[in-house]
Amino acid sequence: MAKILVTGGAGYIGSVLVPLLLRENHEVTVVDNFMFRQASLLDCCANPRFQVVRGDVRNAKLMEKLVKDADYLFPLACLTGAPLCSKDPCTARGVIVDSVKELLKMRGRHQRIIYPTTNSGYGIGQTGIACDEKTPLNPISLYGRLKVEAEKMILDSGESITFRLATAFGVSPRMRLDLLVNDFVYRAVFDGFVVLFEADFIRNYIHVRDVAKAFLHGMNSFEKMKGETYNVGLSDCNLSKRQLCEAIKKHVPHFAITASEVGKDPDQRNYIVSNEKIEKSGFRPDVSLDAGIQELLKCYRIIKRTQYANV
Repeated sequence: MAKILVTGGAGYIGSVLVPLLLRENHEVTVVDNFMFRQASLLDCCANPRFQVVRGDVRNAKLMEKLVKDADYLFPLACLTGAPLCSKDPCTARGVIVDSVKELLKMRGRHQRIIYPTTNSGYGIGQTGIACDEKTPLNPISLYGRLKVEAEKMILDSGESITFRLATAFGVSPRMRLDLLVNDFVYRAVFDGFVVLFEADFIRNYIHVRDVAKAFLHGMNSFEKMKGETYNVGLSDCNLSKRQLCEAIKKHVPHFAITASEVGKDPDQRNYIVSNEKIEKSGFRPDVSLDAGIQELLKCYRIIKRTQYANV
């Protein structure tokens, strides 16, 4: 049993990870500002090993009190995604970089950090060549640049693991519709069509439950894995947007797919990713893209609103 502090623990990943940690008998404290007015951790409140603090990770006095008792620090607090960071760059830097810098000053040598970054840091890859953890980083968006900066600080500080996450998908108690798979399935269900910009740009994908599983794997194998970064994604899911839509169309046959020559993605990511390193450490994802699409189709019988997005 460990004491774990999760910043941003009521977010898309945190609201899946925190209940999992509690089921594993860990003590979990969450600090979150609940900026999206989410109620994603209500099911945890009856657990005596769960504590929650409404607050901002940029509040140094608050964080000093919370950090001192933790065995593990999971800094999930983030303005996630290129559009949100571009909309408010000062807050993005404050939350993603400055708060991590302060966290590293506060923590003791015995305290371990597991940090989720993004493989969008690879930017634009080389055709036919998979990006591994030794591939030079070339982030295009502000979001990618800030996450790369924070990752370097954390790895340089020691006693840490970082996960370069593929694009997450799947149902979470703090649902997001702006993530690519979630968005495209939503469009298939409610619009019946999608217009693709840069339809053949490729990226990798991972289910949010497997992201949570990776954190547990990191805890259980910390001594073996520490000091390193690991790509975390589905090795059979380096797919273009067009291929992703075709996978969705198998479940929603009326889904119409059109490619446009006009328009650009905010972060311009286009790469294939190797997940061999974390697989060699013993980690294997559980949830396939196909299973995730079927799960989302059920979700969208419940959700019909567009408030679930980081925009």
